[in-house]
Parts: sequence; structure tokens; C-alpha cells
Amino acid sequence: MTDVASNTIEAVRIDPVRAMALAAAVYRSVGVPDEEAELAADTLVQADLWGHQSHGMLRLAWYVARLRSGAMKSVTHLTLAVDAGAVAVLDGADGVGPVVARRAVQEATRRAHAHGVGAVAVRNSNHFGTCMYYTRMGAAEGCITMLMSNAGPNMAPWGGLKAKIGTNPWSIAAPAGRHGAMVMDMANSGVARGKIYLANKRREPIPPHWAIDKEGNPTTDPKAALEGFILPMAGHKGYVMGVMVDVLSGVLSGSQFLDQVHGPYDPVNRSGAGHFMLALNVQAFQPLAEFHERMETYIASLKDVPVAAGHRQVFYPGEMEIQADAEQRANGLMLPADTLAEVLRVAAEAGLPEPDLAWRDSTSAPTQPH
Repeated sequence: MTDVASNTIEAVRIDPVRAMALAAAVYRSVGVPDEEAELAADTLVQADLWGHQSHGMLRLAWYVARLRSGAMKSVTHLTLAVDAGAVAVLDGADGVGPVVARRAVQEATRRAHAHGVGAVAVRNSNHFGTCMYYTRMGAAEGCITMLMSNAGPNMAPWGGLKAKIGTNPWSIAAPAGRHGAMVMDMANSGVARGKIYLANKRREPIPPHWAIDKEGNPTTDPKAALEGFILPMAGHKGYVMGVMVDVLSGVLSGSQFLDQVHGPYDPVNRSGAGHFMLALNVQAFQPLAEFHERMETYIASLKDVPVAAGHRQVFYPGEMEIQADAEQRANGLMLPADTLAEVLRVAAEAGLPEPDLAWRDSTSAPTQPH
């Protein structure tokens, strides 16, 4: 493998196809069925390919720990608690988060194609990775899709000093003609908790606007931040947005909410996470071809401005991920060496043979782990 330095952290280029095969084998080792193991593995590797390493292979060990303890069930048994035309409530029965979220997309887009709109609330789920993984699925089906989820508490209510609210991410994706989907994906905190975990693991300082310590003081120490509170984005506005995501994801769905939700970092407690998915069938509003043309015009107008100093181009939302994915699929996935070491440790604990993940070229044939 080729070693490079990135923010003083050694990184290696690996084969993303081999990495996905390895992650899937790890999931299968704890009882996740083949196709669902591949889905769960793909969500991790895809996050890394998009450049979102806080939601990538870094999390494999956390999910496996939850599967081994039974907090997350290896075999997902989904049921429809409510089936009412454009509206559904899906019960995930503590199953694998990506499996539950994919079903929510399928239900929402199917109902949108039948009724113009599909709204699916999800209860008793688990963390599913990046929201955009699923909203992009809906965009590929000709729908504008929105997905949100509550999460384990790490933010205090505005003015308080007790963790009650999760980062509570949400995403909106829209088809964009000849372009890849236009995508918004964001947490309501200033930063994802995974990035602070990553900084703590690497013993790196964090920016002072990311978090406060347990006494309410700004901190650059990631350990103190994890013991304290992540700050909401845009001050009280991020707090309000996080609360409303929890109302739709947790209260409306009949799932857990506030500090009754447990995140992927917790190896033993059932998550209780809830989600809310909305799909709008573009064809119900205007011909899809016309919408694609209008989106292409919109993107062209966004880009038709002078490029500011220090920027190489103007991106439309979601374009940076598309470019990162293409580059890393062509040249190998750049993964931090410490993350790779953790993945190999988990694979060894699963009884898998030492894998060859080295990047060679785009035509190299992966060796499937067993």
C-alpha cells in the first residue's frame, strides 16, 4: 500500500471493493444475512468514498459490538404498524439500521408514486450511517426525498447543562438531470460526534467552537468535549432544529426520544432510534423531464459566478461527494491507518483470515474473504 500523510495521520490507499467484501464478511460472522451484510458494508465504505470518514469504516467495530451484545438484532424483522395509503409507520424491531432505512425509502417512494407523496415514520430502529445514502436512493427513483433521524443525546437544551438532544441529522436529495443528485446532508450540531471521537482517538485538538466541557466552558480537548456537550450549529437555531427532528423522528413515530435514545457508541443498550422519511413524486408536480431541465439550469446559474480566492470551483450541494467518490474509486480509497488497523482487528476477532486490501489498479480482481 502507499502511505501518505494527512494532518499528521498516516493513511493508506486500499481497494474499496475488497474493503466492502471484508466488512460484509465481518457482518456475516455475527449472523447478518448475506444481502443485508453487503448493504451494511456498502453504507460504511460509501461514506468513506464520499469523504465522510466519521461515518465510514471507523464505525464497523461499534456496530459489531452492538450486534454481539444483542442490542441490535442480526436478523431484521420489519413490520408495518400503520399502512394507510400515503402514510405508513414501520417498526424496525431493533434490526440493522441500514436494512430498516432502505425499507423506509422503498415504502416512501412506492407510496409517492401511487399518491404523489409518501410519508413513513420509523420506530425501534438503529443508527444507519449517513442520511444521504438513502435520500440519494429516492432521488434515483424520481422523487425529492427527505430523511431525518434522532440520535443519542450529546447536546444540551439551549441554556442548559445536561445532554438531552442528539445531533439529529437530516438530508434532502433531488434528482438533477444529467448531474448527480443535489443533496443536503447535515447534523443540527456544529459537527458530527464521530469527528470528535476521531480526534480523541488520534489525540488531536478540536476547534473551540465544536463543544463545551461539562462545566459549560469552550474546549479544544476532545476528551473533555465527549464528557461535556457538542454545540448546536448556529446557536439556538440548531437547538430548535434538533428538537423538531426529534419530534418527527421520535415522538410522531412512537419511538424513543431525547435521552431515551442510545447511539452506536453504546454497545449494550437498545437504540430506540426513530426516523422520518418523506418522498415527493416529481412527476406529480410537473413532467420529470421538465424538472431535470430546470435543475440543470439552476445548477448552471449557481456555477456561473466568479470563483473566490482559495477555491478551485463552485460546487452545487452533493457535488463534492460525487467527485470524491469518482477519484477514490479510480485511485484507491484513502483510509486513515488507525481506522484500517481497527478494521483488521475486528476482522481477526471474527475469525477471518488476514485480508489483502492493497490498492493495485482499477481493474484488480478482489479476493472475497470467507
